[in-house]
Amino acid sequence: MGQATLSRDIHDLNLSKAANGYTLPLGESSSALTLPPVSRLVREFVLDVRSAQNLLVIKTIVGSAQPVAAALDEADWSEVVGTIAGDDTILIVCPDKEQAKELADRLEDMLS
Repeated sequence: MGQATLSRDIHDLNLSKAANGYTLPLGESSSALTLPPVSRLVREFVLDVRSAQNLLVIKTIVGSAQPVAAALDEADWSEVVGTIAGDDTILIVCPDKEQAKELADRLEDMLS
């Protein structure tokens, strides 16, 4: 997975680099974007999945946490209460430890 693939995905998503990360062009809403499937984004960008009680910490390739988190939010899985994304880390809040484990297993399966 190289910079060219990340650059192509950023272009495909029509994102613009801003001081605080990547943003949508003015006048566009996030619902206008079509994100690649979660499985593809996880497979290409996720490096590690760690659980802590009802939380998951996902390490990604630098600059790719936000698109992965957006795809997870859009997937509307019952195990995901919400996500917070930085540059290379995503925090996922799950309803409980059991669902966090289920989600971790689902994401790990996508990595293999």
